Amino acid sequence: MAKSRESGSAKVRGKIGHPVIDADGHVLEVSPVLLEYIAQIGGSGMVQRYMESPPMRRFARQMALRTPLAERRDHWSGLSTWWMFPTKNGLDRATAMFPRLLNERMDELGFDYAILYPTEGVTLTTIADPELRGVATRALNTYLMDLLRSYARRMTPVALIQTHAPEEAVAGLEHAAALGFKAAVLSGYVIRPVPRVAREMPKASSYASRLDLLALDSEQDYDPVWEACRRLKIAPAFHNTSMGFGTRRSPANFVFNHIGGAAQALEAIAKSLVLGGVTYRFPDLTFSFLEGGVAWGCSTYADLIGHWEKRNVAALSWVDPENLDAGLIEGLAREYGDARVQASLGKLSTQLREEQPRPAERDDFARCGVSRAEDFVERYARPFFFGCEADDPMTAWAFDRRVNPFGQQLQAMLGSDIGHWDVQEMREVLAESYELVEHGLLSPEDFRQFTFGNAARAYASVNPAFFEGTSVAEAVRGLG
Repeated sequence: MAKSRESGSAKVRGKIGHPVIDADGHVLEVSPVLLEYIAQIGGSGMVQRYMESPPMRRFARQMALRTPLAERRDHWSGLSTWWMFPTKNGLDRATAMFPRLLNERMDELGFDYAILYPTEGVTLTTIADPELRGVATRALNTYLMDLLRSYARRMTPVALIQTHAPEEAVAGLEHAAALGFKAAVLSGYVIRPVPRVAREMPKASSYASRLDLLALDSEQDYDPVWEACRRLKIAPAFHNTSMGFGTRRSPANFVFNHIGGAAQALEAIAKSLVLGGVTYRFPDLTFSFLEGGVAWGCSTYADLIGHWEKRNVAALSWVDPENLDAGLIEGLAREYGDARVQASLGKLSTQLREEQPRPAERDDFARCGVSRAEDFVERYARPFFFGCEADDPMTAWAFDRRVNPFGQQLQAMLGSDIGHWDVQEMREVLAESYELVEHGLLSPEDFRQFTFGNAARAYASVNPAFFEGTSVAEAVRGLG
């Protein structure tokens, strides 16, 4: 490929003096090749089943917008992503498809190393048929490893792990590790029917679903999954969205659905991991949340602490009905109440003395091993890492010790999202992120952590050998 003028990102890389790790790039799968892998693993009949599965049908509708608005409104189905890949910039489209081209352009992009997630593959979590889901996932992961193995010095693929059942996830992790994967993205939730609706009104169950968030309120024990991550030295990552649920379900407006879609889903997963005690029971694991930015992470961190301060077991004494002095309020009502209150003193007395139910489990923090507010540093701030896109100014919040409780910096990482619609020019991603420094929102040291240190720790903390043999190995060892 002919050399072009030096990019803004290459100029930034040349002056910052430290490596840059892209914590969330993407591969655009070549679908005909992926189908060949499905046929090899599952047979030709499995290819037809795959083409008729929900993700492929949805992809076809997304691309062509073939479903009329009236039909979407009739089902009240949210408008999904459409026109989701680069077209005007054909070079970037090809770069996300062909690792050899990406490898050639890495210096132009200003990246030393890239962690690459699947694209079509992420939709495989919607396949209900367990046999098809297993074949398609194994095919995808085998394809990705074959595609990228030769470029391990500067990039690594991320395996897709299904979480419909703990044993399926564990088997997927073991298969991925056997293929040579060092990173994995887990589905952070499973869509399941509401039991009573499924039992009494099965035809309506698809409209009354619930999210099984794995770590809290699940009917299954997912601890073997986290144990497998620890044993195999694979740090779990999540790349989910809430598009199509709740307030992100407009039949007509994709932007309405997309704004906050990833953040809301990732917030739910993070709260589940903390309140479900996963970060307490598995303190040596790290968890990465991709594409949602970090503003939600800062808010959730502060909100968990604020709720603990008001809702821990000791603090509940302030709202325990047994501690209400009804006589005091009745006396004050007689002294200060207006005529309507005076006329209702008897009913007020009954109201104040009504027995309120006492929940069997009053400690919402019982599982997470928190005995003081500062413990959330270890339960939340230390194990969590947040992928942020280059154009997100709210990244600065993560580094503001004046705002975040206990002076913490949350661990934001640059995630380019290359290969998708929101990156118009791959060669300008790093330069755009550097505007945070130019505008005085991040210090040079903050930027170093954002573009290198935090991503390195997210993976090397779980697998010290993660970056061995790569272009950033020496620099990662220098982090200590």
